[in-house]
Amino acid sequence: MSTLSPRPAPAAPRALPAPTGGGLPGAVRAEWTKLRSLRSPYICLSAGALLTVVFTFYYGSIARINDHPVQPLGNAAVASVVLVQFAVVVLAMVAVTSEYTTGSVRSSLLWVPVRRHVLLAKSLVAGVVGFGAGLLYAVLGMAVAWPSFDGHATFDAAEATAQALAVAAVLALTAVLSVGVSFALRNAAGALSALFGLLSALPALCVGLGGTFLLTVDSYLPQTAGGHFMLGDGAPYPRWAGLLIVAAWAAVAQLAGRALLVRRDA
Repeated sequence: MSTLSPRPAPAAPRALPAPTGGGLPGAVRAEWTKLRSLRSPYICLSAGALLTVVFTFYYGSIARINDHPVQPLGNAAVASVVLVQFAVVVLAMVAVTSEYTTGSVRSSLLWVPVRRHVLLAKSLVAGVVGFGAGLLYAVLGMAVAWPSFDGHATFDAAEATAQALAVAAVLALTAVLSVGVSFALRNAAGALSALFGLLSALPALCVGLGGTFLLTVDSYLPQTAGGHFMLGDGAPYPRWAGLLIVAAWAAVAQLAGRALLVRRDA
C-alpha cells in the first residue's frame, strides 16, 4: 500500500511593494508633466519675452528722447509687467480651463481624488513657472533697456537684483491668483475677462476717474500694490505691504477656487 506524502504548505503571499508617489507630491509631478508637454506654455512665455524686449527698449528710448530724470535701470523691467503679466496669466489660466473644455478634468480628479491637491498642484507649478519667467523677463528687460537709456539710468547690482526678485515674486503670485480664478469660473473667456478687469481695466478706471476714494481703492488693487512693491517707492505704504496685498488677493482667489472645486461636479 502506497503512502501519501503530505502536501507542502502553501507559500506565504509575497508582500507587495509599498506604493510610491501619490498625494500632493505626485499631483505636482503630474501637473508639471502636463504643463511641459503642451505647446501653449512655450507660446505664452515666448510672447512675454518678446513683449519685454519691445516695451523696455521703448521705455528707455522715451526716457532718453524726453530727457527724463536719471532713474534705476530696473524701472524699465517693472513698467513692462503691466503688459507681460498677461503672458503668465494666460499660461496659468489655460492649465485649468483647457481641462474643463476637453473634459480631461474628470480624469485629473479621478487620479487625484483629494480635490484640493489638484488646485494646490496647479498653483505650485504655475507659481514656480511664473517666478522663473519673472526673473528671466526682468534680467532681459534690463539688458535691453540699458543701451536705449543711453545715460538716463543708473545701475546698482543690489538694487537691480532686488527689483528682479520683486518682479519674479509678483508674477508668481499673479499666476497663483489666475489659477484660483480659473477654477472658480472654469471658462476661459470668463476667467480672462475677470482677470483682465481686475489687473488692468479696474486700475485704469480708478486712476482715470480720480478722486480720493477711487485712488485709495486703486492703491489696494493687485497691479498697483505689486507696482509699489517692485519699485520700492514707499508710498502709500511700506514696500513689504505691497507684496502682502498681492498675496492676499491670490489667497482669496485660491479660497474661492477651492470652495467651488470641492462643491461642484466636474
